[in-house]
Amino acid sequence: MNFSNCFRLLIAIGLVTAFAAPAYAQTRVGEAAVVKNEVLRVAGPSTTQIEVGDGLVRDETVRTGIDSATRLVMADSTNLSLGPNATLKLDRTVFDDEHHYREVAVRMTSGAFRFVTGHSDKAAYKITTPLATIGVRGTTLDILSQRGQTIVNLQDGAASVCTVSFECIQRPGDTAIITSGAGGRSTIRKTNNPPWTFAATCSAATGLCSKTQYADAAPVIVDDGSDPTGMLCGR
Repeated sequence: MNFSNCFRLLIAIGLVTAFAAPAYAQTRVGEAAVVKNEVLRVAGPSTTQIEVGDGLVRDETVRTGIDSATRLVMADSTNLSLGPNATLKLDRTVFDDEHHYREVAVRMTSGAFRFVTGHSDKAAYKITTPLATIGVRGTTLDILSQRGQTIVNLQDGAASVCTVSFECIQRPGDTAIITSGAGGRSTIRKTNNPPWTFAATCSAATGLCSKTQYADAAPVIVDDGSDPTGMLCGR
């Protein structure tokens, strides 16, 4: 192939890449490590089945169906497990570097969840449900978000659990129960005898309550040292 033909071919490839780029412009922030049955990526009115190994992006909404479950591994190795009929949105992710977040905001709309922190600073995490705001101070949280009630069980470490009116519980080892009341006012109480933990959901799928590092969950990309441009130009 002569130089002029090679040059035209490279320009054509560049134009195709440029037009295709917007479809792939979103940053990959995690990956599905466990998928059982119906685990959907929700984008407006449309849904797409998520498979093991599929990537997650910013502003992603994930929903599980009946008899379904999933475990998601974020780029900083945070593990998020969802039980049946759960909905979660990755509201905001701001990277410090490739494997650490400066800020992570997760909205757990409904269902049962287990949240195990990764390598980022604990203060980077913010979790919300319709009734509660949770500032992470520890390692493992079990969260049940239901209509009219949120239960936050501190399996390991501590958290700051607050109602929307900023009434908070911050002691490690407690279970916080937030309940909506008359006039939309929520109340919060603590107990040492949790009425629920995610452990009851762990049998929903093999590996649902395991923890893996993102490097182990992410697909391995092998750099074989090839030079695609050189190949196209006959070098």
